[in-house]
Amino acid sequence: MDDEIVKRLQRFQQRYFPRLRSQYRSLVEDGQHPSVLFIGCSDSRVVPYLMLDSGPGELFIVRNVGNFVPPFDASLGYHGTAAAVEFAVLNLNISEIIVCGHSHCGAVRALYVDPPAEARHMAKWLELGRDAVLPVTLSEEALRRTEQRSVALQLERLMGYPMVRRRMEEGRLCLRGWHYLIAEGKVLVLDVESGLFAPFDAGLHRPGDKDDPLAGVDLLQ
Repeated sequence: MDDEIVKRLQRFQQRYFPRLRSQYRSLVEDGQHPSVLFIGCSDSRVVPYLMLDSGPGELFIVRNVGNFVPPFDASLGYHGTAAAVEFAVLNLNISEIIVCGHSHCGAVRALYVDPPAEARHMAKWLELGRDAVLPVTLSEEALRRTEQRSVALQLERLMGYPMVRRRMEEGRLCLRGWHYLIAEGKVLVLDVESGLFAPFDAGLHRPGDKDDPLAGVDLLQ
């Protein structure tokens, strides 16, 4: 095992775990009761616990390439993420689902190029984001818009899960779409009525403000 990995494990066991020992014991004895399912990308730069200032037992996290959600009918043969959604909703009774896309997403960029011949699984998986692709020349603006369109696409697909739709109609579950701007540490939130992504504190910073060219992207165009 790599020496650096060993050192990291030692730091956890010797420095961090003792501080959280009682919390972990409680989570074992009483079980986990997270209120949020976070569906995020596997990208190493996306760190949900930092973004949401949370600790053990607070988030139920699913991460995959591109923060994609497979169809409920399993017609494309994907089961891991779908199983996690079912478990979070039916067993953990979570009250919120966050689909978090991010800037500089390798999965989104891969939608515009041919994957390596050996990447058969990746090629099939990327089809879950295909409907978000724009018929334009590849550019940073197109990638940003595709990242956000993909978040909306995954939320729409989540609505195809009967347990998700039912709990939403009953007012027991809320869906949120986020676009995380890595270099700026900002999170833009989807307003489903307007189709716009805007800063989460939009009450103070409105979409379209001149000093923020990343705010107010209309997904309907």
